[in-house]
Amino acid sequence: MPSGTVKLNEGTKVRLRSLKIHPRETYDDVICRLVEMAIDREPVDADLAEQLGESDADVAAGRLVDFDEVCDDLGL
Repeated sequence: MPSGTVKLNEGTKVRLRSLKIHPRETYDDVICRLVEMAIDREPVDADLAEQLGESDADVAAGRLVDFDEVCDDLGL
């Protein structure tokens, strides 16, 4: 496989290094894994889009339930 040089800030390199699953994993493998995680392969269907729109409207209207209240209701 052909390779090339990529210029990274030292901070970026440190962050990539911390994301390695194994010390011998290449930076290319890390970047490929991150790209795969970032790509959503499941398109949003019409029903989900409608539900998301309704949720946005609920939030905009202030129809929210506090997390602690939900936990209390569920006995957590």
